[in-house]
Amino acid sequence: MPYSTLRFEMRGSVAHITLDRPDTLNALSAQMAGDLAGAVEECGQQGARAVILTGAGKAFCAGGDLHGFAAAGRDAGVEIKQVLGRLHAAVTGIATMDAPVIAAVNGVAAGAGLSLACACDLVLAAESARFTVAYTRAGLTPDGSGTYFLPRRVGLGRALELAITNRILSAREALDWGLATRVVPDADLMGEADSLARQLAEGPSRAFGGAKRLIHLGWGATLEEQLAREAESITQMAGSDDGQEGIHAFVEKRPPHFTGR
Repeated sequence: MPYSTLRFEMRGSVAHITLDRPDTLNALSAQMAGDLAGAVEECGQQGARAVILTGAGKAFCAGGDLHGFAAAGRDAGVEIKQVLGRLHAAVTGIATMDAPVIAAVNGVAAGAGLSLACACDLVLAAESARFTVAYTRAGLTPDGSGTYFLPRRVGLGRALELAITNRILSAREALDWGLATRVVPDADLMGEADSLARQLAEGPSRAFGGAKRLIHLGWGATLEEQLAREAESITQMAGSDDGQEGIHAFVEKRPPHFTGR
């Protein structure tokens, strides 16, 4: 499927999505949000078992396209709503797909770019990466799942600090705060992301997806509700091809061979 604002490539069972508006620091327009939603959907259609999301050029994503919003004047809300309808479809797909999604953050992740990184399962940050909420600096409020995933990653107090002060976190600070999973030298970012993605692509995809869903749902559940969900999920996984393979491989003291089924 052709995209005008990003590149999509399957390398074996790993999908690579590269936001590709480097002249705007990969600012999110309505077109890019739609392309991203389409690329996330295509990950499932192509059978991706791991996904890497990154940005072309000097930035991961600098947030929404404020130049476009400025041109819309008082109708900027209409433009933003169009962007968000598509972006939210992409974020939902990232959070609910079985395949683990790795954000490879090069340069700045600001505004909706930060929200997008937080929605991914793992965040690999280049040493030069920077993270900032940015919205209130422009008189706006966070969107794109930022108020859902950011507090879950860094805690309520720190999320409020970032949203109100627009403090810029270095890659090392993001790691210390729990926003980033790992920090690597700039030159090694994509190599490390690819190595991790290939490792995950050989894993039990359905179990990865089940674990993601359980963890997300657990924030709003009672203990009894979550225990019931856990029991239902592990029961299903135990009867799956990968569950049976994993159990027998453990008993037989051999490496498992997972197929994602």
